[in-house]
Amino acid sequence: MPSNDARNLLQTAVPTAAAGVIAVAVSAAVAGGRGALGAAVGTVLAILFMGIGLYVLQWTAKTLPQLFQAMGLMLYVAQLLLLLIFLAVFKDTSLFNPKTFAVSLVVATVVWMAAQARAHMKAKIFYIDPDSEKSEKPEKTGRKS
Repeated sequence: MPSNDARNLLQTAVPTAAAGVIAVAVSAAVAGGRGALGAAVGTVLAILFMGIGLYVLQWTAKTLPQLFQAMGLMLYVAQLLLLLIFLAVFKDTSLFNPKTFAVSLVVATVVWMAAQARAHMKAKIFYIDPDSEKSEKPEKTGRKS
């Protein structure tokens, strides 16, 4: 993973994990051990889904830029379907508190998106390719000198 991509991942995962730790602590105080476990599972699931999504989109942008927008939409639908499958499997579980799970999942997702937007705004990304061959050739203006 190139350093810019790793930096973006770090700048989004760290605040999300910190929000997850806070959610686990609050859930433990409010709902006990099952609440803390629900918050931890929700946070881990959000970080996992969003991290994989970020990696896939960065890979698509570099290798198949013409499919970037379609891949973003497909990835969003796939994440929602996987979350729906997870919720269906653990619908009647007594392993963790479903309310703390849901709240921490939403909080972690919102923190991830805000941190990702901030990381993208702070990134110094070239809007032209300084190493391209086109930059070495003079531009044609359409006028004859």
